[in-house]
Amino acid sequence: NPAISIEKIKAIDLVLLSHHQHQDNFDNQGKEFTKNVPIVISTKNAAKNLNNVIGLDPWESHEIQNDNVSGLKITATPARHHPRWLPEFFSGKVIGFIIEYDGQTKGVIYLSGDTVLFDELDIINDRFSVDNAILHLGSVRFPYLTGLGKYTMSAADGVILAEKLNANQIIPVHTSGWSHFKESEEKAKSVFATSTITDSILWLKTGERREI
Repeated sequence: NPAISIEKIKAIDLVLLSHHQHQDNFDNQGKEFTKNVPIVISTKNAAKNLNNVIGLDPWESHEIQNDNVSGLKITATPARHHPRWLPEFFSGKVIGFIIEYDGQTKGVIYLSGDTVLFDELDIINDRFSVDNAILHLGSVRFPYLTGLGKYTMSAADGVILAEKLNANQIIPVHTSGWSHFKESEEKAKSVFATSTITDSILWLKTGERREI
C-alpha cells in the first residue's frame, strides 16, 4: 500500500517513468494521476501509448524549462528488465535517467529504473560523474516462469554497480511491496553493511521526505 495517498501528494511538475507496460510499475491509479502532470518522460513505446509522454531512447536528452529548477535536463540511460537469455520483447523497453540542473557541484543524480546489472551500465561512469545514485533492487524473479533469472538487481549487484559509479551517495529503493520481490530490505541492508561502500548508503523511510 502506498505510504501517501494521491490526495496528499502536492502538485507534480515532472514524472520520470522507467516503463509503462507493467502494473507493478504503472497501475491504473498511476495512469490517472499522470494525466494531470505537465511532463512525463519515459520510453518511446510509452509515448506511443500515452498522450502526455515525451519518449527517449538511451542517451537521448530533453531540456525542461522550469521556474523552480534552472537548467534541468533529463538524459535516458540503458536498462534491461529481464534475464540476459530472454529477448527484450518478453518484458519490453525500459530506461533509467540522469538528472542534471544548474548548480550541481558534485555530480548528477542517477535513477536506475528497473534493470538488471549488465555491461552497458558501465558507460554511465564514462559519461557522467554521479553524486547520488538511486538504485532499484529487490532481485525480482518469477521462478514459475524463468527460474532464477532476475528482472532487477540484487543488493550484491547494486554493490557492484555502486562501486563502478563511484557515487558519493547510494540510495537503495524498490525492495518491498510485491511477492515477486525476492530480496527484502533487511537482506539488502546486511549485504551493503559488509561492503566497501557501506558509509555512502542512505536508507529512506517510506512516506518521509528527504533532501539529497
